[in-house]
Amino acid sequence: MLNRIDEISGIGLHLDLVLRKVQDAYLRKFKELNIDLTIEQWVILYRIYQVGDDVSQSDIVKSNFRNRATTSRVIGGLERKGWITKTRFEGDLKRFKLELTSEGKRVIATVEPHANLLRKQAIKGLNTNEFETFLRVLDQIGENYNG
Repeated sequence: MLNRIDEISGIGLHLDLVLRKVQDAYLRKFKELNIDLTIEQWVILYRIYQVGDDVSQSDIVKSNFRNRATTSRVIGGLERKGWITKTRFEGDLKRFKLELTSEGKRVIATVEPHANLLRKQAIKGLNTNEFETFLRVLDQIGENYNG
């Protein structure tokens, strides 16, 4: 019989394996859709879309759990692809305003329905209580590392 230490010793490996499967599914879908897109780019592009017209780069940094340098690098890549524009807010020279271009909106329109299906696939076979428990457990594991 396994003791508790043996049962949890592979938790990092298990979490990493599941995360890789999820990421691989998204990357396969992006490739299938013939869109040159990374997971980080999708997360930030979609967040810009969700927040809307008055989103700043600092808003994105605060809401995507990545550091400022990584976020800036990804935003630069989205800008080079022509999917977003980065300008200053009128009357505020400190903050950058991010906006989707028409091409960025096309990418969102193309990818979003497939991303929604992938999200549904993730919870297939789970009832609401199981999914809520799963989220609480993940949150607790994350909290255990805050310190």
